[in-house]
Amino acid sequence: MRICYFLFLMLSVFGLAAQQISKDLLTTPELSNYQKTSTYADVQRFIDAVMKDSDKVTKFSMGTSLEGKEIPVLVLANPKISTPAEAKASGKPIIYVQGNIHSGEVEGKEAVQILLREILHGDKAYLLDNQIILFVPIYNTDSNDKMDVERRTSQEDSPKEVGMRANSQGWDLNRDGIKMEALETRGLFQNVIIPWDPALFVDLHTTNGTWHGYSLTWAPSYHTAGEKAPYDYTWDNILPAVVKNVEEKDGLFFGPYGYYYTNQEGWPITSIYTYNHHPRYLVNQFGLRNRMAILSEAFAHERLYQRMNSTYAFVREILEFTNKNGKEMMQINAKAEADAIQMVKEQGGKVSKGVRFEMVALEEKIPAYRTYNHLVYEETEGARPGTRYLRKPEIIEIKDVVNYAAFNPTVSSILPKGYIIPAAFANIAEHLKIQGVKVTKLDKNVRATGQVFTATSLKLAQRPFEKHMMAEVEGEYKSATKKFSKGDYWVDLAQPLANLIFYTLEPQSDDGLVTWNFFDEHFKKNGIDQKPVEYPVFKYFELK
Repeated sequence: MRICYFLFLMLSVFGLAAQQISKDLLTTPELSNYQKTSTYADVQRFIDAVMKDSDKVTKFSMGTSLEGKEIPVLVLANPKISTPAEAKASGKPIIYVQGNIHSGEVEGKEAVQILLREILHGDKAYLLDNQIILFVPIYNTDSNDKMDVERRTSQEDSPKEVGMRANSQGWDLNRDGIKMEALETRGLFQNVIIPWDPALFVDLHTTNGTWHGYSLTWAPSYHTAGEKAPYDYTWDNILPAVVKNVEEKDGLFFGPYGYYYTNQEGWPITSIYTYNHHPRYLVNQFGLRNRMAILSEAFAHERLYQRMNSTYAFVREILEFTNKNGKEMMQINAKAEADAIQMVKEQGGKVSKGVRFEMVALEEKIPAYRTYNHLVYEETEGARPGTRYLRKPEIIEIKDVVNYAAFNPTVSSILPKGYIIPAAFANIAEHLKIQGVKVTKLDKNVRATGQVFTATSLKLAQRPFEKHMMAEVEGEYKSATKKFSKGDYWVDLAQPLANLIFYTLEPQSDDGLVTWNFFDEHFKKNGIDQKPVEYPVFKYFELK
């Protein structure tokens, strides 16, 4: 009786009464009293059931995992849309929502399934009036089913078993946005991001354990070297509206993503710190692609049903906003793209942009930051003397907390008109193409005036990160004129992905191809340990 009542209560929260829904349209958590999360087969069965008798959904695969599992993409539209060309012809914005990039963080996977059900069979069909929605409930298909106990213990064993963080190739899929080694990443960009071109990318996660006082925290795409307008609109318009509406409708408190450190600041804390700005994180890369993106982080210490409810409410209100304001978002993105191209045409060879960044504080403080309170006491006997902090079971508000959620350049480089890549580095040209960059083979010899970078040192990290010894070069640019031959690769920077190309190819970038060891062999083979070595990619200001 208790389980039936609990299921009825949660279905009511998610917008459906129990008598309106068949068992086939219930998710694994709903069927298990929120003790279990969906397997890959569970998700596939649910997708088959939810698509049945609906004229507003199509499905395609973004790719196949190492273990042979298709990664399903659900396209929700009214009228039905089957291809990117049809979507573009509709003039409607495309909104992409993804769960399960980290298979231990399961609530996004489950909330997306519930939203599928509500839009196709419940009371949310109106969300397709002015937009097309792409749902990917289970992005990391292989590792989802490698479930075990005592994994992600900050989630309070709710559910008991969850999948692994890395994919079956051993990579963190949310650190792969630049190197693009994972099958999933390549499938995402080649079969979804490039052809469908979503106006907004939403990535659903769970925090790693900070005891703040929010049911969910969020972050926009950190643009760094990109155009600022999509970030500004996300920060100033989308997120405040979503937070306000969720509090009013659901009684939930959402706040800015960030960690704090009592061992450094004591108690009460005075600052929070966001995550890194690097475009290896998928959300951040969209800032360099002139598009909007949002990171969602459910509160790890709540129970599964609570985390599902918070994630559901967050995505629901995002879709409410985009359904009303999607056309305006498209206009802002389009202008950002045009501005990026115009900057190259008018200022290429003259203006500098950041390539390495440091985290700094926003000017505006958080007026009232919610967090669990801490008891401060001095331990003078027993173990080690000193200050200790004991978390208390109450949430308080701390006034005027500094939010370290901005990034200032520490190293800058001149924005060129474009780059020339020697034919011997075809792998670099091909890698750019996978990102959606237009790369052209020279059909005649050219003379390029610009700058050549000479590296004086190559430093490799002492410990591996994502199976890479991260690289950093030091050196300097000098003016030069060079001849290039037919068959070399030409990248005209006056194209939509100008900022991403710049960040990727600049040798001193903190998250470019040099960072990810694409040029190690070149530097070592040419004796970087004994002498300076030229970086092979030429930055041109004029081409003849």
